[in-house]
Amino acid sequence: MDFKSNEAIYLQIAAHISEQIVLGRWAVNEKIPSVRELAADFQVNPNTVMRTYEHLQQSGIIFNKRGIGFFVAEKAVEHINKQQRERFLTQDLPEFFKNMYLLGISLEEIKSRYEAYLSTYHKDEDKQ
Repeated sequence: MDFKSNEAIYLQIAAHISEQIVLGRWAVNEKIPSVRELAADFQVNPNTVMRTYEHLQQSGIIFNKRGIGFFVAEKAVEHINKQQRERFLTQDLPEFFKNMYLLGISLEEIKSRYEAYLSTYHKDEDKQ
């Protein structure tokens, strides 16, 4: 995994784990890799992964079975979607609007491109 310099590594690892859960690669109540395993996979300090797991646990995405490991929580996808939606609305969207304004892009152009994207996206979904 290539880490970005503008975001804490533990948050980037948390985003990766969340993505795996949303994509169904790690199912509800399934054990996720141990702190040491994930630290080795990402070539980071185990303390960084532990911080990631603490963050995800506080967010209700994973839970700890003492002595056994960490598992995907029952409502993990719901919590992930809520967090990502909030982040998009409070961080990404204002930046997007700023760029629209600075570049002179109208809402009509965005709407047109969004509709084109949706039609392409649905065609791609039908192929799967």
